[in-house]
Amino acid sequence: MARIAGVNVPDKKRALIALTYVHGIGLPKSRQILKVCGIAETRRMNDLTEDELNKIRTEIDTDEYTIEGDLRRQTALNIKRLIDMNCYRGLRHRRNLPVRGQRTRTNARTRKGPAKPVAGKKAAPKK
Repeated sequence: MARIAGVNVPDKKRALIALTYVHGIGLPKSRQILKVCGIAETRRMNDLTEDELNKIRTEIDTDEYTIEGDLRRQTALNIKRLIDMNCYRGLRHRRNLPVRGQRTRTNARTRKGPAKPVAGKKAAPKK
């Protein structure tokens, strides 16, 4: 397994897809990195030479890309800033509710967690 930016990327996948396993690199950035390094998108990771892997590593290590720990830290600080400001989005983050205007009467189970029964509440009769 090749190790890029502290992440083990899969060997059997194409280089284009394998680079997306690094947090902060999607398909467009992956395509751009491979183009700069002069590596075909269709090549598999286990077919790349050590020299080509080093080219990819040095390209990713430039200040042009914010990836992995730095990106996660930046995202966490942005959320913390919203919470400290007491703005609407910050309050939604604090209460673990959907932030971007989704409905919460039904759905939103991913964000809210498993349903908690409320004492004395019965399902409304259907009309």
